[in-house]
Amino acid sequence: MSKEIRQLEPKAVWNKFADLNAVPRPSKKEERVIEFMLDFGKSLGFETFKDDVGNVIIRKPATKGFEKRKMVTLQSHLDMVHQKNNDTVFDFDTQGIEMFIAGDWVKAKGTTLGADNGMGVATIMALLESTAIAHPALEALFTIDEETGMTGAMGLKGGVLKGDILLNLDTEEDDEIDIGCAGGIDVTAKRNYKERSKPMGAVAFEIKVKGLTGGHSGMDIHKGLGNANKLMNRILYLGSEKYKLSISEINGGSLRNAIPRESVAIVCLKKANVEDFQKDFELWANAIKAEKLGTEPNMVISLSEAEKPKSVMNFKTQASLLKSLYTAHNGVYTMSAAIDGLVETSNNVARVKVGAGKIHIGCLTRSSVDSSKIDLSNALIAAFELAGCKVSLSGDYPGWNPNPDSAILEVLKAQYKTVFKEEPKVVACHAGLECGILGQNYPDLDMISYGPTIKGAHSPDERVSISSVQKFWKFTLDILENIPE
Repeated sequence: MSKEIRQLEPKAVWNKFADLNAVPRPSKKEERVIEFMLDFGKSLGFETFKDDVGNVIIRKPATKGFEKRKMVTLQSHLDMVHQKNNDTVFDFDTQGIEMFIAGDWVKAKGTTLGADNGMGVATIMALLESTAIAHPALEALFTIDEETGMTGAMGLKGGVLKGDILLNLDTEEDDEIDIGCAGGIDVTAKRNYKERSKPMGAVAFEIKVKGLTGGHSGMDIHKGLGNANKLMNRILYLGSEKYKLSISEINGGSLRNAIPRESVAIVCLKKANVEDFQKDFELWANAIKAEKLGTEPNMVISLSEAEKPKSVMNFKTQASLLKSLYTAHNGVYTMSAAIDGLVETSNNVARVKVGAGKIHIGCLTRSSVDSSKIDLSNALIAAFELAGCKVSLSGDYPGWNPNPDSAILEVLKAQYKTVFKEEPKVVACHAGLECGILGQNYPDLDMISYGPTIKGAHSPDERVSISSVQKFWKFTLDILENIPE
């Protein structure tokens, strides 16, 4: 299918995207894509190097007549979120992404597409390779590990970059210009517990919550989408309270920055309670599906008999776990008082793994206000510590404070209006962009973020608009032509 993709316009961008998507590039395992990018830069004869943590920098001189313009740093991240449908057979460590065209969209077969942030990477590669595009001196910064900790941006030392202006190509609405973003922190709760033997004569069931939309835990958190971990916990709580069902295993969600789409639990209950439990389960499932019909039309909540497990949780631990997960806030916590319609603070209960005497809960808390981020993380700490968990905080990264007086913002606003005959939306986003981190070591770097329209990022429904990529490419070329001296 990559042959079809390579025929799309602008071919320079889509060919580089196809090349990039042939290289496995999971977060924390970027060795192959780093070498791919180093080879690319060196093949063009440009200054190309890797910094101490694995970020790749490539510099291209200005074209004739643009030597006096300010140097532009073009920045995108090399890694991608790896998510696939439960029934999709795919190895992200060894296979390239399988793409196809559906109307105005490019999608992947049952997996994430990697348009986040592969479209930005491909665009920068096309600019570096071109011999016909007018531009000032360019500095390409390809960071690593943006999706699971932003350690590439955090590890970039001061003094490495030479640019005056930074264009971050990592947002997902082509009529928006971003000037700020949320920071984030990982909240992880763990504990061990004593198991007990399964009840005598008990019947085992497998409960599944699947078919949810999923998506980006920042950009999509306000949409009222279902969280498989929270929905599963609701069912388990009701079953535990009324029928004293016993939990053997829970396995829900995966990545912290993806809204959980699936959860599976193995439970046991007394044979005498089975018929009533099945009836109530259907009522509970139907009620949840009715509540979420507008946002989760494909949700499935199923119950089927399973092989009896060897052991289950003790009732005391089970009760405290279910109550703490019920208490743990998920979704929007506060809206911004400064920017209309902007989510200020949120949490994603991203991962719940229970079994073999161990509990692991992973959350990602985001906020554009540091004190609010601390407030919500403290609330989560309190909930999980009451359940006997040891809670740790990690991966703390800052937000990007908006600068409405940015000089490069004025350039983008003016050029957008000139090219597209309408005003752009100047916004801040609830996602984590690397600009806030980069600004710590490069406080004088004038930064802006924009990108093509991408839907369903961080889920197998991820797709990028073909016409939007054309718009994005045209806008980028126009920006580079109008960079000031």
